Parts: sequence; C-alpha cells; structure tokens
Amino acid sequence: MMAHSSLELARLNLCRADRFLLASAATTVGSAAVFGPGLLSLGVPLGALALMMADGIFRPASSILYPTLVRGRTDRPQVALTFDDGPDPEVTPAVLDLLAEHKARASFFVIGRYLEKHRALGERIHREGHELGNHSWHHSHFQNFYPSSGHAREIDRCAQLIKSITHSTREPLYRPPVGLKSPAMARAAHKRNLKAVAWSIHSRDTYARDPVAVARGVLSRIGPGDIVLLHDGHEREQRHRPLILQVLPLLLQGLRERGLTSVSVSELSGETQPATPAPNGARLAADDARS
Repeated sequence: MMAHSSLELARLNLCRADRFLLASAATTVGSAAVFGPGLLSLGVPLGALALMMADGIFRPASSILYPTLVRGRTDRPQVALTFDDGPDPEVTPAVLDLLAEHKARASFFVIGRYLEKHRALGERIHREGHELGNHSWHHSHFQNFYPSSGHAREIDRCAQLIKSITHSTREPLYRPPVGLKSPAMARAAHKRNLKAVAWSIHSRDTYARDPVAVARGVLSRIGPGDIVLLHDGHEREQRHRPLILQVLPLLLQGLRERGLTSVSVSELSGETQPATPAPNGARLAADDARS
C-alpha cells in the first residue's frame, strides 16, 4: 500500500516542498493514530515540522524545500565568485575590468529591472565570458510571501530578458532574493526545472567598511568548490556598493596565491555553459575601452 502511494505521488510530480508537507502531515496523523491525540503525539512531530520548515525558509543553503546548490566540484582548483543585485553602471564596469585583468570568470545574479535599464552592461557581462543568473525582477524583501503565481512572474520576466541577451533556451540559474525560499517559490521553480544557487561563503560585504577584513575573511575559509557571495549592486534605487572595487583585487590576488581560479557557477558544478569568448579577449576589450 505504501509503495503504491509513493508511485502515485511520483506521478503527480510534486515539488520537494509539497512532498515534505505531505510527509509531515502523514507523520503527524500516524503519530496521533498510534499514540492517540495528545500533547506529545501531536506536539513532537509538529515541533519538528516547524523547525525543519524554518530551516528550509530562512537558511539559504537548505535543500528541505527545494534542491539548492551550495558548493561545486571539489576535484579541481576552482571556485565561483558570484555578484548579486546589479548591474550597476557605477560599479559593474570596474568589476568586469578587474576580472578581465586576472583572466577570471564569474556569475552575475542580476535584478531584472536593473538589467532592463542597463542592458548594454548585461551584454558586456555575457560577451566577456561570464554567466548571467536570475535574481528576480524586483528583488522585493516581501517576495517570499508571494503566491506561486507571483514568484512565477518575478522569475519569468527576468529569465526572458536574460535569454534575449544570451540567445539561449537554457533556464538561467536562479538565486531568490535574500536567499529565502518558500513552498510557493518551490512550486514555481519546480515547474520551470530551475537550478537554485546559494553560497558556501558569504563575504559580508553589504555592511562591512574594511575591504582588507572582507577579503581576509573570505580567503581564510576558501577552498576548491566554494561559491562566494559578493555584491556589485544594491536592491534600492540610487544606492551603490563600491566596496567591492577594493575587495576584489585582494580576493583575486589571494586566489592566485592559493592556486585557485574563479569560474562561473555552471562551470564549477560541471554543467555546460553557453559558449562565450574567453576572458583574455575580454581583457583586450577592456583595454580598448580605456584607450
């Protein structure tokens, strides 16, 4: 009977969040049936459910509600630097110049409304061998309260714009705003077969003031396969995060000293990335633009 039920659930193609909720409900009902309804028989499974649900929602690296990539392959001396909340015309061009000088690749998780305004920057990111990832259209701090249809609109609008730049049918990698997830987000992502990406190292560059401390904090923990969270933009209009321009040279130099190279998240995870020019070609483009 249990095997039959599992097969039926598989045919429904439920997302991981819904399977988790159904399993939790079954466990609670089963506990009450075996031990009788009471504080312990209901409270223990419900308490465990609440803790696991909180982990799935609030911990970006959690895969309880949706499979989430936190770290890539560790058998090669590679890491992935990822930049969120751009593109920002006051910061992103200089970030691209620095990456080109060090022949490094990266992934940029862009906010759709900014990419629409600064499409040329998105085109440059792609042209110079980097990866464009989806960070939603608006980057609302309330997005985790949206229904599945709201998540779908945020995801699809940004994804369509990215695809128009990359000329790829491949769904961009998705990093939800603030890294938060919900059952509604999981349903929207599951329907689109999205690959969600978090990070193994948070640089803490959003509130730090000392670039040396930020770089030292990342380099003290980094190793093959790590995905590093950095920021080249700000989710609020007319605000910027220029600290990265002092942090990034230190990071790139530190990676070189440790024998590590920066690649895109797709490269790090062993997936095929759309073909783009090599970063040494990007260096020439950057040099031409400055001359």
